[in-house]
Amino acid sequence: MRRVTGKAKDETLIELQSATDLETTDENNGNGVSSLSERTLPGNTETEKLQPNKDTVFFRDGLRRIDFVLSYVDDKDGEKKQERRREFEANLEKTGLELETEDKSYSKDQKTYFLKIHAPWEVLTTYADVLKVKVPFKESDIPHAQEVPLEWLSHPFRLPDYIMHPQPDYFTYPFDKNKTDFFLINDKDSFFPPSTRNRIVFYLLARCPYFKEGCKEKDKTGIKRLISNGTYTAAFPLHDCRYWKRARDAKCESERFNLYSHWARFLCFYKEQPLNLIRKYYGEKIGIYFAWLGFYTEMLFVAAVMGVICFTYGVLSYDDNQSSKEICDASIGGSILMCPLCDKKCPFWKLNSTCLSSWQSHLFDNEGTVFFAIFMGIWVTLFLEFWKRRQARLEYEWDLVDFEEEQQQLQMRPEFEIRCTNRRLNKITQEMEPYLPITSKCARFCLSTATVIFWISLIVACIIGVIAYRLAVYAAFASIIKDPMRKIQVVGRFITPQLATSVTASCINFVIIMILNFFYERVAIWITDMEIPKTHLEYENRLTMKMFMFQFVNYYSSCFYVAFFKGKFVGYPGDYSYMFGKWSNLRNEECDPGGCLIELTTQLVIVMAGKQLWGNIQEALLPLMRNWWSGRKGRHHPENHYSRWEQDHVLLNFTQLGLFYEYLEMVVQFGFITLFVASFPLAPLLALFNNILEIRVDAWKFTTQFRRPVASKARNIGAWQEILNAVAILSVVTNAFIMAFTSDMIPRMVYLYAYGKNVSMMGYVNNSLSIYNISQIPDRNMPEELDYSFENLTSTCRYRDYRYPPGHDKEYTHTMQFWHILAAKMAFIITMEHVVFVVKFFVAWMIPDVPSDVKARFKRERYLIQEYLHNYEVERLKIQLSASFNTAPLSDTSLISDTHEVLSECL
Repeated sequence: MRRVTGKAKDETLIELQSATDLETTDENNGNGVSSLSERTLPGNTETEKLQPNKDTVFFRDGLRRIDFVLSYVDDKDGEKKQERRREFEANLEKTGLELETEDKSYSKDQKTYFLKIHAPWEVLTTYADVLKVKVPFKESDIPHAQEVPLEWLSHPFRLPDYIMHPQPDYFTYPFDKNKTDFFLINDKDSFFPPSTRNRIVFYLLARCPYFKEGCKEKDKTGIKRLISNGTYTAAFPLHDCRYWKRARDAKCESERFNLYSHWARFLCFYKEQPLNLIRKYYGEKIGIYFAWLGFYTEMLFVAAVMGVICFTYGVLSYDDNQSSKEICDASIGGSILMCPLCDKKCPFWKLNSTCLSSWQSHLFDNEGTVFFAIFMGIWVTLFLEFWKRRQARLEYEWDLVDFEEEQQQLQMRPEFEIRCTNRRLNKITQEMEPYLPITSKCARFCLSTATVIFWISLIVACIIGVIAYRLAVYAAFASIIKDPMRKIQVVGRFITPQLATSVTASCINFVIIMILNFFYERVAIWITDMEIPKTHLEYENRLTMKMFMFQFVNYYSSCFYVAFFKGKFVGYPGDYSYMFGKWSNLRNEECDPGGCLIELTTQLVIVMAGKQLWGNIQEALLPLMRNWWSGRKGRHHPENHYSRWEQDHVLLNFTQLGLFYEYLEMVVQFGFITLFVASFPLAPLLALFNNILEIRVDAWKFTTQFRRPVASKARNIGAWQEILNAVAILSVVTNAFIMAFTSDMIPRMVYLYAYGKNVSMMGYVNNSLSIYNISQIPDRNMPEELDYSFENLTSTCRYRDYRYPPGHDKEYTHTMQFWHILAAKMAFIITMEHVVFVVKFFVAWMIPDVPSDVKARFKRERYLIQEYLHNYEVERLKIQLSASFNTAPLSDTSLISDTHEVLSECL
């Protein structure tokens, strides 16, 4: 082995190998040989001439692949950190990993050192066996599904086959180090893909100690702790190339370039997603997320089409709305004097002042809305059931069927192992393992629960504050926005006090939601860390439940108030209800004569659209700004001056909770389009447009703005599946109640078939308004400024309710029509819920969770694995027996070759 020594800032030693030496090194790598002498530092100008292209994912020898990179800087108080690094790196080398250091003089900022890590064959096989990594042992002979009729119609949406299927289908089996000849090992360097290699290395980094032997500080373990205390600044695997051009080295797969070219660009929005390539490059967990998001978006297309049809029906039946015609008619709505909507500041007003809002309400509150609400209840079931089938297919194709059962113990969090000092015997594995005592677990759980309850109570208090704002500010808007009879300003024709109050309150509520989210996210992570969950899966599920409970109350509480509480506890003139009692002067809000549905629509649009807009700004602009501030030069840096590890170092770090926020955003959106969709049929259309953009923005972020995440496995979307099921069931109830109590549909139907003349809606508006004697209104409810011109017209005012008129034996008590309508509402709720639930459960029963062809292929694979393993063991035993009878023992080379010959005959 020849060595070239050069001098730069520091003297360095560089290993250069001839063609003969390369073979020796390859053999040594296969045997896991590593030593301190293999750690090298960068050379001088002479070395740069030997390796002009620094945009590489290999060590300087051009053979050993860089599986992970650690970065650090020397600071003033760096002696302790240097000691930690020495111990940590020495322990890494003891595990068999090979290290190579890049001096700070060759980094862009002249401050950062980069430690490159390579896992040789021996380390990979050892920990692939420990982690039960599934690897191929035979190419699949199961034929793919047959061609679908009219498949040519989908050709414009298809991607090239080499992108959709980056590798052939294989039968796989968990790796066994003692049976290496059982597997299809054509090339040791490429047998384990980069995603598996970085997963194995990270497993070692997370568990490697940085204390000396015999030291009692056992908590000094893992790369996460070293990053948190500043010993290292970052730890990440490398992207395989720049995203806008292929790698020069033919040994680089350039999968990042393929992902950017065919997936991350917005012009590809109509193309299918290369899920197999995403899985191969980023791992199964990220692949499952994009598969779910893509499937959800596809199903939204159906819901959006039906929503547009429902809205179109409302537009086309615009001129047939008899109620709005009567409200806008000067002889009907113009002659009806309405009672004041608030104390002191609100005047008497004419019904025709709500003409515009009544027309707007009809766009969303019509006969088609009932059909759409029932349809969405069935759509949710179809979405969840078809996703189960899609997920089952991915589980089979991506070798995830038995993952959870086999990997649960292997996913134990390093933090749990470090912080739990107590040990007990595992009854299954018969090994000592760390555990958290029940007393400590209960104390932590109680503190966590109390914290969650406190924050949810804080949200409720904020919502009550917003409601109080609505009640207090309504009177101000009522005095500013004059009545149309008083020669109002132009804006008053289009903005009513109700609309102005609803819009401003919704905006304030949205700001409060964003502020509370900012703080609670940090609190939720803190209390979940405090609970010390055992496995990564358990950690994510606990955090998911805490965050969603908070987000559910935070985002949906204002919509629940408008839908189910506003206008329901108003009272009547002379006996109004007040929020905190009569002393507060905060009179409960009333709905427009057309109902509260239009206000629920306004609330939903502002909160949902505002959240999506803010989320897209955060996802698209903030990464760009951060990378710009970090000094990233991108395409302007020549490859021979800007190394691959430096390019990735300035990118954003993808944390363990990166996908958590993506799921949370989509599940909150799912709640908006299901829980309150009866009030806004266009919600699925907004969600569809957002998700088309979301897929490409997320793809762009992963490909261009984030460091390559450590590959991790997941067989499903975890706790989010149960949350979606719960939201789906709740949506049936909420939409039934919206149609019954928020919409004006049921009162109209009761009038049409029970009280209307000649089955007509003529006179409905007059029928829906009760009469009150103005002279009986208490002074506290009367306006401060009276328009005495009204007294010449009438001595009574009208209000929205079904009560007996003054002078009746039961004056101001509910009429029989009120009870008929209430009975009809309850009957509608029961009928709609039962119909939708019966259809939901029937559809769920009819659609199996696992497709029949997937079941057949899975059984076939299991059978072939057993048969192939049996033949392998039998032939291996024959070879061993025959070798034992020979006087001269067979060499290892001849034994392996004989084994391969026998196995090929078996195949």
